[in-house]
Amino acid sequence: MRKTSGAASGSSFARRSASGRSGMTAGLRAFLHSMAPDVIRETQNRVEDCLAHTATEVNEYGFDPFGFHRERAKPFFTACTLLYEKYFRVEAHDIERVPKGRVLLVANHAGQVPTDGLMISAAMLTVAQPPRVARGMSEYWLGALPWLNDVARAMGTAVGTPETCVEMLKRDECVLVFPEGVRGLNKTYAHRYELQPFGTGFMRLALATKTPILPVGVIGTEEQQIGIANLTKLGKRFGMPSLPITLSFPWLGPFGLLPLPVKVHLYFGKPLYFQGSADDEAGVREKVDVVREALATVLQHGRAGRRGVFV
Repeated sequence: MRKTSGAASGSSFARRSASGRSGMTAGLRAFLHSMAPDVIRETQNRVEDCLAHTATEVNEYGFDPFGFHRERAKPFFTACTLLYEKYFRVEAHDIERVPKGRVLLVANHAGQVPTDGLMISAAMLTVAQPPRVARGMSEYWLGALPWLNDVARAMGTAVGTPETCVEMLKRDECVLVFPEGVRGLNKTYAHRYELQPFGTGFMRLALATKTPILPVGVIGTEEQQIGIANLTKLGKRFGMPSLPITLSFPWLGPFGLLPLPVKVHLYFGKPLYFQGSADDEAGVREKVDVVREALATVLQHGRAGRRGVFV
């Protein structure tokens, strides 16, 4: 094994530390610049144009059956796009692999706050060709939060019931799921990028509707909040599935929930096509393991290719 001298090792660490600090500073500087009225106006115009070119069918009042509304969604997608471009400086790799028509995007979940779903949604709307609304499947407890529930519905997210998901896929929508659920979202930092057990519901839906599955690896959000513990039992007392403890939350109050300006990469894998019965328990589990392994490979590739957490 090749050894590195203490001086060389120290020098390398200093370079990486300096690179990380400069990357974080650049992210904050870019985000502050994005608050300029002309930047916001330009972003809003682009988002409006992208929304106008989505294929989602709406009624005479502008709503689709799940609560999505282009005009109501515009300010939220504008804010999301500013975060995407200026704060997290997201890069979407191989997004052209997303097939046309119905598709299930299966992504890893992490970061204590669900910015991963927002970043994938922003990529599908502003980078994908043609623009698409990624229909997120939210946890049941989100529906109990009036303001967040309204925002989520306006942007196309719905409570993740099988019936709702089937109806969306029958309408050839792009549906985004996180099979790890809150198990992935609230991982501690020591277990970053370790995929948690997958549920099988998404595979049953894919088989029942003949929908391709495309793994999406999210690199960066694991470091946006340094989770040190998860008080699940206490969280349930407040009607939440968990209560994450991080280096900044709850010590800094609501400000402790603000994510660090990490550099986020989205890696879109190759679409996977499956056949078989949704009632075959062993067969469904086997297919779920194939998807999980494909996503793990995408994550491994993405981690190997990045230069640092903030750059």
